[in-house]
Amino acid sequence: MEIKKNADLVRRLLDVMEHDILPLTETGVAQGNKVFGGALLRKSDFSLVMAETNNETENPLWHGEVHLLKCFYESPVAKAESTKDMIFLSTHEPCTMCMSAIAWTGFDNFFYFFSHQDSRDSFSIPHDLKMLKEVFGLEPGGYNHDNAFWHGRGIFDIMATLPDAEAQPLLDQARRIRDRYDVLSEAYQAGKDDNAIPLN
Repeated sequence: MEIKKNADLVRRLLDVMEHDILPLTETGVAQGNKVFGGALLRKSDFSLVMAETNNETENPLWHGEVHLLKCFYESPVAKAESTKDMIFLSTHEPCTMCMSAIAWTGFDNFFYFFSHQDSRDSFSIPHDLKMLKEVFGLEPGGYNHDNAFWHGRGIFDIMATLPDAEAQPLLDQARRIRDRYDVLSEAYQAGKDDNAIPLN
C-alpha cells in the first residue's frame, strides 16, 4: 500500500509525536535516557499501534526504535499486525543500527522529524553521523534514502512540498514540538554523566 505523503500524514505524525511519544520520553529522560522515540501506525487509517521511547539505561541497544520493536514483538499485537501494513515513525533520523532493525523487521518505510545533523548540533549527540563516517565512510545524508528495503523521509521535507496554507499550521505545531524537545535535551545533557550509557 502506497503511503500518500500529504498534510494529513504529516499532521498525524506530529500529533503522535506530541501526544503519544513525548509523554513517554519525558518519563524516560527523567530516568536518564536519551530523547529518542518512535511509533508504529497503520497505513490504512493512521491509527496508532504502539509508541515507545529510548531505554538505554536498561540496555544500551534499546534506542528508541529498537526498544519500540522489542516491545512490539513482546506484545500480542505483533501476531495480528504485519509490518508491511505499518508506518514507522522515528522522532530522530535513525542510526545505522536502527535502520538495520527497521529493515530486518520488514518495514518498507520510516519517517523522521529531527535529522542526523539536528541530533549532533541541537542535541549534542553526534554518534549517528560519526558512525556513518567512521564505519561506512559516508558523509551526512550519504546513505540511500530509497533502497531495496525501505524509503526514508524527513517530515520537514514533506512539509516543504505543501502549499503555504497547509504547511503553516503544521510548522507551528512542529515549532511547539521542537520547544519541548529543547527542554528535554537540556535535562538529558545536565544528567548524562550520572548514567551508564556507553555513548552518552
